[in-house]
Amino acid sequence: MIKKHNQNSRIEYVDVVIIGAGPSGAIAASLLHKQQKKVVVIEKQQFPRFSIGESLLPHCMSFIEEAGMLDAVNKAGFQFKNGAAFQYQKQHRTFDFTQKFSQGHGTTFQVQRGSFDKLLADTASEQGVEIRYGHSVLNVKLEPTTSVIVTEPQGTEYTIRTKYILDASGFGRVLPKLLDLEVPSDLPPRTAIFTHVYDHISDSDFDRDKILISVHPQHQDIWYWLIPFNDGRCSVGVVAEPNLIEHIKGDDEQRLLELISQEPSLKRLLRNATIAQECSHIRGYSANVKTLATKKFALLGNAGEFLDPVFSSGVTIAMKSASLAAKVLLRQLNGEDIDWKKEYSQPLMFGVNTFRIYVQAWYDVSFQKVIFTKNPDPKVKQMVCSILAGYAWDKTNPFVADAEKRLSTLVQLCELQEQKEMQS
Repeated sequence: MIKKHNQNSRIEYVDVVIIGAGPSGAIAASLLHKQQKKVVVIEKQQFPRFSIGESLLPHCMSFIEEAGMLDAVNKAGFQFKNGAAFQYQKQHRTFDFTQKFSQGHGTTFQVQRGSFDKLLADTASEQGVEIRYGHSVLNVKLEPTTSVIVTEPQGTEYTIRTKYILDASGFGRVLPKLLDLEVPSDLPPRTAIFTHVYDHISDSDFDRDKILISVHPQHQDIWYWLIPFNDGRCSVGVVAEPNLIEHIKGDDEQRLLELISQEPSLKRLLRNATIAQECSHIRGYSANVKTLATKKFALLGNAGEFLDPVFSSGVTIAMKSASLAAKVLLRQLNGEDIDWKKEYSQPLMFGVNTFRIYVQAWYDVSFQKVIFTKNPDPKVKQMVCSILAGYAWDKTNPFVADAEKRLSTLVQLCELQEQKEMQS
């Protein structure tokens, strides 16, 4: 439905309107501003605000560095992260991201997104980017002139004429909703329930420098995250198909605690934990769109494509999209004729689809066989580790360049090894 707006509202003129001041919006704005483009960021909420996606991947640091924000992030005191740990029944495996195959950063941070996102946005502001908090996009017009109709906190409407729009609105998905771009995801709908806890973990074997992914002992398509922070808290959540959650009686907290009680190792770790904030949930979070970009607009991060939280790829994809879109957009603003599908959508989706292959293989349990194999080939483990570290665009990695075929072969080898061990 087209929303009416005041025809007498003021009109402003900029090079780029960015919708959303989260990680992709802040980084894109920074990169464009550095090239002397006039950018305005429209952010509906006030920062800090809660968001999930708290375990960054090392590849994120490349884009933070590119935007001139690395020093601020390094000094902020976030929880150091150097890898990922996986547990299923009595099996425990770790991946050290500094031992990855791909070039680039090997460590990163686990962050409470309220303070992390505010830090990136504040750093962009310090660089000279204009961010308007509490302003909401009411509508957009692409023809004859690209315009964004915005309302201020007190309700006054105004229009921004712009050469381009970047939608970094995340799960708000502003342009997909306004322009009817949404299409169903090809991934099955799942539900995530999550909260923060004061963890009081005393187990000396627990490594706070790694995210812990736990698999339900009976239902391997149910998994849990445990993300330690630097203040004695953890983010904890469970992901499952809705029917596996909704049959449990009670509210979100009761369902989350019941599911945690079904995973013995996680239950033991969190035996002294206390809830630090109200539990929340999201349903059917996977998303897709008809198009990611045109000569008028581009969708960044979750506004365009969101897969699943299992490998914490969301922020990495968001930052990659910001970096890629900014480079392509600068060329268009400087007069070049851009093929957005070829130069933005396809390169971005190469990595997204790499992640997709591993996400789907996680849920059909085949990739779990790789994760929990007893004696992995060290070189292969380094290549798999690179994907877990976010380097899903590194075509020098055979498990990226030919992901489906390589993964299928690796799964078969792991199954053969497992059969031999059972026979011996």
